[in-house]
Amino acid sequence: MPRTDFNQLLEAGVHFGHLKRKWNPKMAPYIFMEKNGIHIIDLHKSIVKIDEAAAALKQIVKSGRRVLFVATKKQAKEVVAEKISAIGMPYVTERWPGGMLTNFPTIRKAVKKMATIDKFTADGTYDNFSKREKLQISRQRAKLEKNLGSIADLTRLPAAIFVVDIQKEANAVKEAKRLNIPVFAMVDTCCDPTDIDYVIPANDDATKSIAVVLDAVTAAIAEGLAERKLEKEKEAAQKDTKEKEAKPRIKKAAKTEAVKVNEEKEAPAAEEEAAPAPATEVQETNEVKEPADAE
Repeated sequence: MPRTDFNQLLEAGVHFGHLKRKWNPKMAPYIFMEKNGIHIIDLHKSIVKIDEAAAALKQIVKSGRRVLFVATKKQAKEVVAEKISAIGMPYVTERWPGGMLTNFPTIRKAVKKMATIDKFTADGTYDNFSKREKLQISRQRAKLEKNLGSIADLTRLPAAIFVVDIQKEANAVKEAKRLNIPVFAMVDTCCDPTDIDYVIPANDDATKSIAVVLDAVTAAIAEGLAERKLEKEKEAAQKDTKEKEAKPRIKKAAKTEAVKVNEEKEAPAAEEEAAPAPATEVQETNEVKEPADAE
């Protein structure tokens, strides 16, 4: 069953492309027609591509990896921040920090600096600074929070990135391709889809259009997270049952060993009781009988 229907995409304006004079010929397979100087995207192909991308993202998340969402354009900022924060995935809605993927350790240092400032505030060290130092630290903290706060939980490179408007986020796409990270993207008729692994032909300029596509994607990711949680719980339950089954076996083995030890202790005692009388006693009886024979 498709995650979106034709009418839903039509109402959101997903089919509206760019002006004919701005089109990219490589998007021709996804264009249905041209009307009033504007290209119309084939929504049937959009539905197929949305389902393909959603299925791939679900498997990535189910395996325990993370997906980074990138959307710094005005129309997409709020929508992406709202929908992606709900599923706990990292996202970038401010300026793309250069080298975020190719120079990831440096970005992690900046995130750790933000954590250090929070630690100073918690343990009271922040109160020992002067007024000017406090102002500088608070400004630095606010700047880091604005640019990197949404990726604070991203401790390693993402398994994939999802991009809204690949022309505006060209640097993010280049860095991902350099590191062989799969790229999922909403691609309009004016863009070149060559470097995109999972192309979603759609209008990337309308907030409603972006929201509809993100709804399908986030629903698939939520399913993947839920299935992963169930698998972990199942594994934990199986582990507990194995441990419970192993404990009686250990106790039984200990009992059998104890029985063997007792038997070994009892065996020498029984042998001592069954042993013949000493030779001295036999000699004494013979000596007593000799005088009787002499008479």
